[in-house]
Amino acid sequence: MTPAWIVCAWPPVLLKAQSTPELHFVHLGTSVLNPGDTAHPSMGQTLWGNSSSSKAVAGVAWDWVELKQGVFAMADPLGLVTNLRLLGPRGEALSNMQVALYLNELVRTLPWQSEVKRALESEQMLQSH
Repeated sequence: MTPAWIVCAWPPVLLKAQSTPELHFVHLGTSVLNPGDTAHPSMGQTLWGNSSSSKAVAGVAWDWVELKQGVFAMADPLGLVTNLRLLGPRGEALSNMQVALYLNELVRTLPWQSEVKRALESEQMLQSH
């Protein structure tokens, strides 16, 4: 899998904040950093991006944690990593907090928990063999 934080090295993509719903992000990869046990939760990272070859690639990544079996959450909703530079209605750069709000709304629309579950199940199958 492509390391999730590589998105920081991608060229910046300028985008009006209101356009984020049009990005059509797809799953690029999920890693399991800790498959979890009775004392520690499962955790890892996931990476999503637009796959359009005609546009610059925009991406967003974040850490996830398993709260209880099958229930996944963002480890830090303000700790998203992206190469998106969001602009307000007058072309002004948005603050980190404003960007986090837009990105959290975007993440909410993605089926990321099912991808995390799939990656975790795959990791557990590898460990059992």
